[in-house]
Amino acid sequence: MILSDRDIKKALDDGSVVVDPLFPNSIQPASVDLHLGKDFLVFMNHNHTCIDVKEPMDDMVKEVEISKDKPFVLHPGEFALGMTYEIVGVSDAMVGRLEGKSSLGRVGIIVHATAGYIDPGNKLKITLELHNIANLPVKLYYKMPIAQISFSPLTSPADVPYGKDELNSKYYGATKPQASQYYKNFTKNNEWIDFEG
Repeated sequence: MILSDRDIKKALDDGSVVVDPLFPNSIQPASVDLHLGKDFLVFMNHNHTCIDVKEPMDDMVKEVEISKDKPFVLHPGEFALGMTYEIVGVSDAMVGRLEGKSSLGRVGIIVHATAGYIDPGNKLKITLELHNIANLPVKLYYKMPIAQISFSPLTSPADVPYGKDELNSKYYGATKPQASQYYKNFTKNNEWIDFEG
């Protein structure tokens, strides 16, 4: 089940959903429009031959900041991490699903490669995995509508919501784009952590 505009308003009122700030006219029939923040991470591929998921990646990315006078230009084939302007949160009994905007999809902009899911209990500026599959560069502007999010209630509240210590949640409460933390799934000896013993 996906919340309708009526139920989104109720969820915002009772706090089971947070969208802050809530831009005027951003509530759609079954989603809320989200806007582009100023912070980006871009890969510096001239220094590396490959991405090794067993290693930290912070030295592989560079921070870029845009403003109302300085758009972000995403070239064909390029990939960058961006952020929503809004902080989005869901209760322990709700999930959020990020989707692209149709008009941007029609010019080749994809807003998430795979991570379009907001876990129960998380509250953050959502990371955008931006990719240009068109054959021309596209300018992305600060605070432009960039994505939409829908909300689905769970059958019952999660016993262990995102952010609890036992989950080792890597991106809980993020307010800036972060390079992949996948390497934390490996031990110091670079062995995969086997949670089944």
